[in-house]
Amino acid sequence: MRAVMVRYRVKPEMAAENERLVRAVYAELQAVKPAGLSYQTHKLADGVSFVHVAMYGDGVLESPLPGLTAFKAFTADIKARCDELPVTQELQPIGFFSSLS
Repeated sequence: MRAVMVRYRVKPEMAAENERLVRAVYAELQAVKPAGLSYQTHKLADGVSFVHVAMYGDGVLESPLPGLTAFKAFTADIKARCDELPVTQELQPIGFFSSLS
């Protein structure tokens, strides 16, 4: 399993737009349902910082995200929305548990 975390901070006036674009990505993910992907996005308590975590199953060689129309729209003007540009880090998964349905 491979995991990636992306974090960034948007300009306060762009927080709602960023959240709208993120929600559009999730709507497309629900429609497409790409195999081998777990994806989460969280907004931090400051209201302007975001963290995305993507986990890819064994055998998934490339992310399906860049092929999504909504993800292309999300990334198209990310630099203009940000006070702090996205930083991507590879994660080393140790464990994962969820009892949520």
